[in-house]
Amino acid sequence: MGEVRVDRSEGFGERLLGVLLDRARLLPPQLIAPLIADEVARIGGCDVSILLQDYAQELLVPLPGSKLHVGQPVPVGDSSAGRAFLRGEVVEVAQSPSGVRMFLPLLDGSDTVGVMALTLDAVGDDDRRLLRRLSGLVADMLVTKNAYTDQFFQARRREPMSVSAEIQWTLLPPLTMSVPQVEVAGILEPAYRVAGDSFDYALNGNILHAAVIDAMGHGLDAATMATVAIGAYRHARRVFISLAEKYAFMDDAISRQFGPDHFVTAQLMHVNTATGEMELVNAGHPAPLLIRDGRVVQQLESATTLPIGFGGEMPRIREHTLQQGDRVLCYTDGIIEEHVGDGEQFGEERLIRCVNRLGEAEPSQGLRADLRRLSHTLKRERSGRTSDDATLFMIEWRGGPADHLAVLD
Repeated sequence: MGEVRVDRSEGFGERLLGVLLDRARLLPPQLIAPLIADEVARIGGCDVSILLQDYAQELLVPLPGSKLHVGQPVPVGDSSAGRAFLRGEVVEVAQSPSGVRMFLPLLDGSDTVGVMALTLDAVGDDDRRLLRRLSGLVADMLVTKNAYTDQFFQARRREPMSVSAEIQWTLLPPLTMSVPQVEVAGILEPAYRVAGDSFDYALNGNILHAAVIDAMGHGLDAATMATVAIGAYRHARRVFISLAEKYAFMDDAISRQFGPDHFVTAQLMHVNTATGEMELVNAGHPAPLLIRDGRVVQQLESATTLPIGFGGEMPRIREHTLQQGDRVLCYTDGIIEEHVGDGEQFGEERLIRCVNRLGEAEPSQGLRADLRRLSHTLKRERSGRTSDDATLFMIEWRGGPADHLAVLD
């Protein structure tokens, strides 16, 4: 039997990505951007920019660095870079008199951490394939190096941030997650002063675990309580199974740590991504909204449960069945209790009208883009006022089998 020879030689694209990966491992964070610019130059690219989202989700801010093109921040909502960021798709813009400006989403899993922009004389399918893979590697490098430096945090920060907000942003999971069966997205306001609001989620097997919390009070006290609540939730999620046990564990942690006069309102959810069956515990929160075909069809009520920390009885679980394409919108009371120009509270009815109006105005741009648009619309409706924490968290259930892999060319 003859010897079978396997070709393990490097092609140009593999060599380029391999050099970047090999060199980046030991480089300090401030040299990552120049390395990326050097590697892009090897394929004929120029004017390389790394754009990161600011905390308020309004701007894409250029990362400063040697060999990078550093221009002005660009709006997320009305720019080519913003389209690439929100849709997770490559955007190409012809340049005058020649060349193509490319905007590539930097995807960490399914969470877009920024955009890489560069200019090429011409773009073919091989270029697109290589640049897509390069942008994925760049995203992984930025996320990894982010843990060792404050450089990326400082670039994203457009105004002073409170200590409580610093704590909350550190506590959060990625703002978006998308798999074929389910997608989630969240947004916090006011981005630079948030204190007691937070959310968390995890996809374990076919079950999406999700929680939205609102710790009483403001400032560091609220941030500290939210930290304990999320920590207890994560611990319970990794040990227990039922929502009732999660609630009881969190309740015990808050009451023991802070005493009987402190509490946290919360929504705890399980969503079966294969069937659409949803379990809900609502501990003092406004009821989530069920959105179907762009319109609110009902509030997802559940049995009354005391806020976490009050030592309530084991909660009764309310079950709902989602249809494919349904969205569940959770929100904290800062959304509806803000006073508007006429002195009245914003209220649930106005929130529902805003959701319906946006659903009718234009086709969906994807969960992340739609939630961001809703958040900014609500802020405008409140004349820019956000005196209390105001959190939105949305789940979209798509259904379908999970035991397959999508293979990209």
